[in-house]
Amino acid sequence: MKEVILDTETTGLSVKEDHRVIEVACIETENLIPTKNVFYKLINPERKISEDAFKIHGYDNEKLKNEPKFADVAKDLIKFIDGKKLIIHNAPFDIGFLNHELKKINMKSIDEKKNIIDTLEIARSKFPGSSNSLDNLCKKFNIDLSQRLKHNALLDCELLRKVYINLIGEKEPTLVFTNNTDNSVKESKNKKDDYSKVIIKPSSDELKKHSNFLKSQLRKNFF
Repeated sequence: MKEVILDTETTGLSVKEDHRVIEVACIETENLIPTKNVFYKLINPERKISEDAFKIHGYDNEKLKNEPKFADVAKDLIKFIDGKKLIIHNAPFDIGFLNHELKKINMKSIDEKKNIIDTLEIARSKFPGSSNSLDNLCKKFNIDLSQRLKHNALLDCELLRKVYINLIGEKEPTLVFTNNTDNSVKESKNKKDDYSKVIIKPSSDELKKHSNFLKSQLRKNFF
């Protein structure tokens, strides 16, 4: 199953106040490697964008007035994500807003549990008691945030992809294309043969000193 990293920006924080989606981005990946298949739309929300939301993403009504309405892009969006695993940071927020939009145009809602991975839940289980915003997770994993001056759904999807890779303990997946020859294979093999490690077994006295150090210096449950 392919994955889709999904993010939205909205006019405000609550669907109960009829806030709307103004931006939706989806990056398709396969084994977390981008396929270059992307869905991205700016949307005319048909209502005023709140001041608080504007400070976060920088979109105002003037900029979005000529963009398509959600009803114009809904079918293409659903087609893009259909049958794929959705990876979302704080999934109830984004899915809640998308379903709010789908309900308005009498389209079937997205299943809130099926094939959805909430990276916020994963982060909270791994780092309880700390802030697990996308910004903070990027800083924790040394992911470059220099381009994130404002929230942007497409950029946030790519940042989230990298965060998710770190959360599940995977290395950054890459595609490496090489033109192997007999000589290169032989050279690689020789380098491997030359490499070795020396393992030094600690003495009983050293183990005892190390144990005493841990007891005296480390607090219980410190991490």
